[in-house]
Amino acid sequence: MTYKMMDGNLAAVEAMKMAKVQVVSAYPITPQSNIAEKLSDLVASGELKAEYIRVESEHSALSVATTAQLAGVRAATATASNGLALMHEVLGMTSGNRVPIVMPVVNRGVAAPWTLWCEHGDAMAERDMGWMQFYCENVQEVFDLILMAYKAAEDKDVLTPAMVCLDGFFLSHSMQKIVVPKQELVDNFIGGYKSQNTYLDTEDPMFICDLTGSEEYTEMKYQQKVAMDNAIGVIEQVQREFEERFGRKYSIVEGYRTEDADVVLVALGSMCGTGKHVVNKLREKGKKVGLAKVTVFRPFPAEKIREILSGTRCIGVFDRSAGIGGQGGPVWSEVCAAMKDISCDIRNYTGGLGGRDVSPDNIEKIFDELLEISQGKRKNHTAWIDLKENAMDIRQVIKNV
Repeated sequence: MTYKMMDGNLAAVEAMKMAKVQVVSAYPITPQSNIAEKLSDLVASGELKAEYIRVESEHSALSVATTAQLAGVRAATATASNGLALMHEVLGMTSGNRVPIVMPVVNRGVAAPWTLWCEHGDAMAERDMGWMQFYCENVQEVFDLILMAYKAAEDKDVLTPAMVCLDGFFLSHSMQKIVVPKQELVDNFIGGYKSQNTYLDTEDPMFICDLTGSEEYTEMKYQQKVAMDNAIGVIEQVQREFEERFGRKYSIVEGYRTEDADVVLVALGSMCGTGKHVVNKLREKGKKVGLAKVTVFRPFPAEKIREILSGTRCIGVFDRSAGIGGQGGPVWSEVCAAMKDISCDIRNYTGGLGGRDVSPDNIEKIFDELLEISQGKRKNHTAWIDLKENAMDIRQVIKNV
């Protein structure tokens, strides 16, 4: 194994290269663009033995990657934000045909208002499209989770595509030192690709993605549900094998100093590093706080969430997506559903939208509020934790005169 300095995008490229993808159909969009560019460079130089197909949009990019993988090779693509939204139609085709593509998604807010910066609303909008979703805390996790996603997605009991989500700019353009294993170790871990279930083969023709009547449609969707259920156990097994081979331990949900915590904050993505820092700081002051870091959001690990959070007096859930129209954000909704039979107080927090920094001060403010709520000192919480006081003056709104 060797150490390399890479940003999150290049770590994603390194993982796809080591997975020996043979077809690349990627379309540039900030902050994902240099994934597409670097893959192109590797193909042009001959370092990556693959066919690079120039496409006219993200819709075409995923269409090409999906059909290439049906033809029997690992295919690569990546996207972000409005590009992921443009893929929406094809996301269902990929998952419904049980094509286990692994796609880096560099999280960025979906317009409007236009933004180039991080939030999780792009991937959260696709959370029910039958794709697994992994969220990365740091650049090492970008590399590692992509390798694990290949092995889990291609398992015969799963056969489900996966998004590996990394925060735009906070990870995509953040240079960090990572461990890169030898190619032989990666080959032995994920193995070669073999099409299963649905495939394109002139020697064994079949209809793929044909019109399906109501007499079979429900059962096909149920098969996807079973695959997602299976994925929890498969991912956990993959994580154990990864630790044995590469020495780094992962969990679908990591409880950080949660064993005796009075309050716990649930979060995902790069802000978890900041969250752990704040937990350590407050522990030094005698405040019993903890963090539950969600690495796998789809399938949602409800049992593991209950295991970590049971007995906690008060729980906060930090969503880096607005969840407009709901009672809280997507992660909060899932945590509430997981804990529905357990007596606890679960508070929703929204922040970090459009690239706004999730600061230690704001996370500390959340913990202080949760502690006061658990002690009966306050009833309300600050749901939009980093909102400016002049929020309604930023853009003109219709007001009664």
